[in-house]
Amino acid sequence: MNVVRTEIADVLILEPKVFADDRGFFFESFNQRVFEAAVGSPVTFVQDNHSKSKKNVLRGLHYQVEQPQGKLVRAVSGTIYDVAVDIREKSPTWGRWVGVELSADNKRQLWIPPGLAHGFLVVSETAEVLYKATDYYAPAHERTILWNDPTLAIDWPLSGEPQVSGKDAAGVPFLPFRLREK
Repeated sequence: MNVVRTEIADVLILEPKVFADDRGFFFESFNQRVFEAAVGSPVTFVQDNHSKSKKNVLRGLHYQVEQPQGKLVRAVSGTIYDVAVDIREKSPTWGRWVGVELSADNKRQLWIPPGLAHGFLVVSETAEVLYKATDYYAPAHERTILWNDPTLAIDWPLSGEPQVSGKDAAGVPFLPFRLREK
């Protein structure tokens, strides 16, 4: 597996070694030992999630104030633009974001450690996304940052207005973030 470091030190792009021939392909999508060596610490996943979305569906930016979730994200069909935002107050990259194209073709995965916000935009006609989470979904602790917050200025590769849920449309701006979390 090739590990690509991003501008946010703990956010990693994982590229598997793919064995392809005229029959198709094979790759190891997850190996606990290899993954922990890449991230540099023990990680336990407790929940797997699977979503399917249409083109221009934008989900996020989500995080949990208690039970923060680390996520290992990949697209098993189609293509998404996956975004992680560093919301860890003491981090040197606080307020910065990283965006990565994940697709069934490139087979990349994105490791988003606990304490970051996460969202994605579907750029293909449809996409199915699988992600492993390090803690359980806790709706009472979930929060949403406005996907188009001008302070973050995420460069989403939009083709028209995105389709967002009511919860995501009601996301809060990033600027007063520190005050909300104390």
